[in-house]
Amino acid sequence: MNCYLAPMEGITGYIYRNAHHDIFGGVDKYFSPFISPNQKKKFSSKEINDILPEHNQGIPLVPQILTNQAEDFIWAALEFKALGYEEVNLNLGCPSGTVVSKKKGAGFLAYPDRLDLFLEQVFSALDLRISIKTRIGKTDPDEFYELIEIYNKYPLEELIIHPRIQTDYYKNTPNMKVFQDGLKLGKAPICYNGDLFTADRAGQFSNHYPQVKTVMLGRGVIANPGLVIQLKENIAPDKERLKAFHDEVYEGYKKIMSGERNPLFRMKELWFYMGHMFTSPDKYMKKIKKAERFCDYDMAVSALFGEQEVKPEGGYQGVQ
Repeated sequence: MNCYLAPMEGITGYIYRNAHHDIFGGVDKYFSPFISPNQKKKFSSKEINDILPEHNQGIPLVPQILTNQAEDFIWAALEFKALGYEEVNLNLGCPSGTVVSKKKGAGFLAYPDRLDLFLEQVFSALDLRISIKTRIGKTDPDEFYELIEIYNKYPLEELIIHPRIQTDYYKNTPNMKVFQDGLKLGKAPICYNGDLFTADRAGQFSNHYPQVKTVMLGRGVIANPGLVIQLKENIAPDKERLKAFHDEVYEGYKKIMSGERNPLFRMKELWFYMGHMFTSPDKYMKKIKKAERFCDYDMAVSALFGEQEVKPEGGYQGVQ
C-alpha cells in the first residue's frame, strides 16, 4: 500500500517533513500545506521557504494549490515546475469557513460549471501532472455524482477522495457508500483519505477495499509519526525514535524562529495530537501547554518521555 501524508497548516511544513523523513520515512508522497496564489503573482516568504528544493532534499513533495482562478493556478504550477516539481495538487477539500466563503477549497464544489471551466483551462495550458484532493460535495453527498463526471473529463494523475461533505468538517463518519461509487465511476487512480488513525483501522480498510492501493493519512500520522512504517513493516511505535523525532522538529523550529514563544506554540500544536501516544499523559500535557519558556517545556517533555510509555496503537481516535 502506498501512503501519503496529508498537509496540515502549521504542522507539516518543511521542518516537520525533514524530521519525519529522516527518523521514520516510508511516506510515498508528502503534500505541502496549501499555497494560495494572489493577483500580485508572488509567493510569500513563508510559502516559498516551505517548497524550496533545498529545504526538501530527497523528500517526495507535491505542492498543493488553493484557488478558484485558472490563471492563478497556471502561474503557480509553472513556478513549481521551474523549481523541478513534476506534480501539483488542487485543493478542493479544505472545509474552513474562511476558505469556503471565498468559493475556494470545498467551497468551489458548489459551482460545478465554474469548476469544469477552471479544469478545462488548466489542463489545456499545463504539461504537468495534476492531482485533485476533493470532498464529495459542499452540502449534499449527491453532489458527488456530478463532480465525478467533471473529473472524468480530464487526465488526472490521481483523485484523492475524502468522503465527507464540506459542512461535516471532520465530524460524522466518512460516507463509504459514495466512496465505493467513486471507485466504480472514477477513471483516474483513486486514493482514499479519512479517519485511518491507527494501523488497525488502516488494515481493516485495506481488507474491505483491496483494490485501493493508496491511502492518504493525516491526523493519524501527526499523532503517531511511526504509523506508516507500522503499516508497511509492522514496526511498533518506539519511544526512543519518537524522542529523536521530537528533538529534530524542536531544534528545527528554534533555528528558524526568534524568541521562545513561536517555537513553543508550534510544538504545542504538535503535542495536541502526539500526546495521545502516551499512557496517562494528562498532567504532562497541562505542563507543556502552560510552558512559556524553553526550560519549563524541556522539563515537562523530559518527564513525559521518562515516566510514561508509548501505546502500541496510539490513542488518537478523531475530533477531540
